[in-house]
Amino acid sequence: MKKPAESRIDSLADRMIVPPGKKKLSIPKDFDAAWKPKSMDKKQATAALEDGIRMLAAIQDKLYAQDNYALLVIFQAMDAAGKDGAIKHVMSGINPQGCQVYSFKAPSNEELDHDYLWRCFKALPERGRIGIFNRSYYEEVLVTKVHPAIIESQKLPAHLKDKKIYQRRYREINNFEEYLHNNGIITLKFFLNVSRDEQKKRFLERIDRDEKNWKFSASDAKERSHWDEYMQAYAECIRATSTKNSPWYVIPADNKWVSRLAVAGIMYQTLKGLKLEYPTVSEQQKQALTEAKRLLEAEK
Repeated sequence: MKKPAESRIDSLADRMIVPPGKKKLSIPKDFDAAWKPKSMDKKQATAALEDGIRMLAAIQDKLYAQDNYALLVIFQAMDAAGKDGAIKHVMSGINPQGCQVYSFKAPSNEELDHDYLWRCFKALPERGRIGIFNRSYYEEVLVTKVHPAIIESQKLPAHLKDKKIYQRRYREINNFEEYLHNNGIITLKFFLNVSRDEQKKRFLERIDRDEKNWKFSASDAKERSHWDEYMQAYAECIRATSTKNSPWYVIPADNKWVSRLAVAGIMYQTLKGLKLEYPTVSEQQKQALTEAKRLLEAEK
């Protein structure tokens, strides 16, 4: 029988997952950015998150010891949705040896000389580790769709810069993530869904507080003029690439305590589903341990 906390995690996950094969998707209509559970307030959620972090750390220890699987967690969002904060808080209890975080910015000249998956492919987590992508290869079907000039400037053959490029890329991404799954790399994808009003509030806070000025760029405000285009691009991308083995979760992000709890819970739920165990010790190894213990105890 499931514990109440685990049932609550399942309920959150079911609410936020995008079912594979969904025909239509509208981020603002289908997912409320300000949603929060009626049965829990911020104080209770903070305590639950602390418990969740401990549970996540314990199961991550088994992931590291077993050394068969890896977990890749992808965060995508509009600016100021809370990606950095979610990563910082949720991963705060994880053994640093078993975790790695990569933040992907605009591609360098070297990266542009390779295919669009290359820089992410070489950053994949090793077996036994949790890998975090702060933005990812999904930028190539999101930002480029809102700003087509980016594709025009890339070093692709002219005949591949056609209207079918995004349908091809959706298929390529699905095939890539299925390949990862078939090699023991489990992929979780989180879209932190912040509302336009909440983003404005957070932008103003970054401007008004000196210690947060570094997090704000004038270009961030300019991108707001493309809000509807981004929502359409995200909806099309998420609908096309949420699969059984690599699902998308649309996480309500107007309340940070909700998004952090949901991310931690879904990560824990996913790892728990792998039925991870510490490696078993053979009889020969046990005998060696017994002999080592005898030698240690015999020391003066």
